[in-house]
Amino acid sequence: MVVTRCLTIEDAYKSIEWKSVFLIACMIPLGAAMKDTGAAEWLAKGVAAVAEPFGPWGMIIGLYVLTMLATTIVPTAALVLIMAHIGMDAAARLDLPPQMIVMSIAMAASASFTSPISHPANVLVMGPGGYRFIDYIKMGLLLAVIVMITVFPLIYWHWRDAF
Repeated sequence: MVVTRCLTIEDAYKSIEWKSVFLIACMIPLGAAMKDTGAAEWLAKGVAAVAEPFGPWGMIIGLYVLTMLATTIVPTAALVLIMAHIGMDAAARLDLPPQMIVMSIAMAASASFTSPISHPANVLVMGPGGYRFIDYIKMGLLLAVIVMITVFPLIYWHWRDAF
């Protein structure tokens, strides 16, 4: 827009939401700290241990919900790497196709709507859109539940022979 002269460089600079930039910048070290200290893996293993007695669906739902909630504070790419490792271990213990659990983890990470911190795009629209944190919780939780309700039947349909 600056090149085509629709916007001046000064106007572009003035319109930057600096709170959003710093929020995104601070999310990265938080996720790295959780990964480096082992807190994220400890939490994921705890959920897997609790969910394992409930069988395949308990494991899928437990890891899905943990992943969905953790995307509010851990950057998605780092979280998926941690959760995929835990999911593959869980799949081996339950004799399930690892792709099934990893796919549910990937879908949960993609459904990070419950917080402006969940995804950089959420942060970028927060200021200009006049949204509040509670707005993300209200609508994001509804969207996350809709995605979850859609994902589970599709997982069952695709890997029905595993059950």
